[in-house]
Amino acid sequence: MSLVNRWRARVALRSVRGRPAARIICSGGAVRGTTAEGDLLARYLRRGLGWSGPIEVERRSRSTWENVANIVPALGDAEWLLFASGSLHAEKARAYLRRQRPDLVHLMVPGADHRWGEMAVGKPLFAAVGLWKLARLRCST
Repeated sequence: MSLVNRWRARVALRSVRGRPAARIICSGGAVRGTTAEGDLLARYLRRGLGWSGPIEVERRSRSTWENVANIVPALGDAEWLLFASGSLHAEKARAYLRRQRPDLVHLMVPGADHRWGEMAVGKPLFAAVGLWKLARLRCST
C-alpha cells in the first residue's frame, strides 16, 4: 500500500476518534494492481492501525468524483460526514459533494487532515498539485 494511502488511513482514524457512532467508508477501485484501494485502506485500518469500529468498502471508484458519488448510498442516516485525505484533496471532495448532492452539504464536518511535520517532504508537492486542481475545478463552474 502506498505511503499516501497509509497517511489517508491515519487521517481517517484520528478524525473519527471521539465521534459517536463513527463508521469509516473506504472508497476506491483497483488502480495499481488488482486489489481495490478501498480494500487496502480497510485492511490497513484493521491490521496496521487497530481500528475495531465499523468499516464499509466501496470498490468501483476510479476518481475523486466517483468516490463521492459512490459513497452516498452508504451514508444511510449518517449524522455527519468528513472526507479523510490531504487538506486540498478533501476540499476537492467537498466541492464535488456540493455539486453532486447539495442536500447533503449540512452533514460535512472538518477532518483532522493537517498535523505539523507530518508528510513534510510531500506536502509542498501535494499543495501545488491540489491548488492547481482546485483552480481548474473553480474555472469549470
